[in-house]
Amino acid sequence: MGLIFNRKKKPNVNLADAAPLVLQRLVVLGGGESGVGAAVLAKKKGFAVFLSDSGGIKPEYKTVLEQYSVEYEENGHTETKILNAGEVVKSPGISDAAPLMQKIRAKGIRVISEIEFAGRYTNAKMICITGSNGKTTTTSLIYHILKSAGLNVGLGGNIGKSFALQVAEGNYDYYVLEMSSFQLEGVYDFKADIAVLMNITPDHLDRYDHNMQNYVDAKMRIVRNQQVDDAFIYWMDDPIVTKEIEKLKPTATLYPFAESKHGDALGYLEDRKMVINVKEHRFDMEQELLALEGRHNLYNSLASGIVAKLLDISDENLRQSLADFKGVPHRLEKVAVVKGVQYINDSKATNVNSCWYALQSMRTKVVLILGGTDKGNDYSEIEDLVRTKARALIFMGKDNSKLHAFFDGKTDAIEDVASMQEAVAKAYRLAQKGDTVLLSPCCASFDLFKNYEDRGDQFKECVRKL
Repeated sequence: MGLIFNRKKKPNVNLADAAPLVLQRLVVLGGGESGVGAAVLAKKKGFAVFLSDSGGIKPEYKTVLEQYSVEYEENGHTETKILNAGEVVKSPGISDAAPLMQKIRAKGIRVISEIEFAGRYTNAKMICITGSNGKTTTTSLIYHILKSAGLNVGLGGNIGKSFALQVAEGNYDYYVLEMSSFQLEGVYDFKADIAVLMNITPDHLDRYDHNMQNYVDAKMRIVRNQQVDDAFIYWMDDPIVTKEIEKLKPTATLYPFAESKHGDALGYLEDRKMVINVKEHRFDMEQELLALEGRHNLYNSLASGIVAKLLDISDENLRQSLADFKGVPHRLEKVAVVKGVQYINDSKATNVNSCWYALQSMRTKVVLILGGTDKGNDYSEIEDLVRTKARALIFMGKDNSKLHAFFDGKTDAIEDVASMQEAVAKAYRLAQKGDTVLLSPCCASFDLFKNYEDRGDQFKECVRKL
């Protein structure tokens, strides 16, 4: 079945048609990539814009704000300048539980995401990807396929440059957007032409009152406003996703994929080939030729391939892109082999399920480095893999008590460290020739590092100094 891609007429006024007749006051909370992009777009569309950040704003972002004459403040919020907003664009990292957000909601001010705001000002086709794991790799792979095929495509959302800034300064025909649950919380009228849902496993439960359904509800907003001519691509073996589909009955045309051929699967593995059957056409490719290795990456390749065939990417272009994709930094990134030991940076594994996929793909004994800011993790998911594959565990965090409570006695050696340098040094001593040292932390990075990129970069730097 083909896709027509009719853009759904939005229920509110399409602000792309004209600037506001009266300068509407728009407040942007957060002076990072998404916030600054939203502020620039709002300024170009004629809003009276004020940006406020409770912390410091990076010099490069200040330069952009000043270039566009956007009024801003940092290191605190002036409530009188915020609570008179007509609308608030909230950066995804700000929780609704924050006291200022409670005051904004109490005044009945509408709060939206950068995605929602920027979507008003473009008629480009939207390919939107979410999931607890795999969304960054899948988003990057889809972008690589489309760009390699010559499409005029932008990359944004939870990756790359601000979607709003690209809408303000560019003119793409397609956008490939990675969308986190935090970003989806603020989506109301925005619609994905193609929505991709990789999986739903426990993550960010500290943000969702430790209620899994709240997190699931945020993820399922990816299908909001979709119509029958739109596509919803999903992993059909995920029990949470299939349950939600039965409950919500999405209007979009469904394109499920699975590891093996069964049921209604339109993408699957058969006779060691990746197979995609859409639009009355069969595409297949030997699994060993795929650039991405491992079971979880098979799912990423299947979802990306379905998107490509829905957009009429040729078999030749798709096969080439699936074979030459370079992968995503900090996701099962091979760093070096030192004295017969492979070091792998999987710093992007900020939840337990990500670590499960990493461990599941290992074919050697593993020295596993994990720990950080716990988000309500249940480590039982990786218990069996740790028992069978881990030679040693290295706990890297300010508070490792929960890790010790679960893992003590389940592997031969457990060490605590307070820095990446110490973690890599201990891993070097514990690993044996033929082993893998795997940084796959299961946790957020904010106790010892700026972010997961900083954590991964420090790991790579320390390994290269061995």
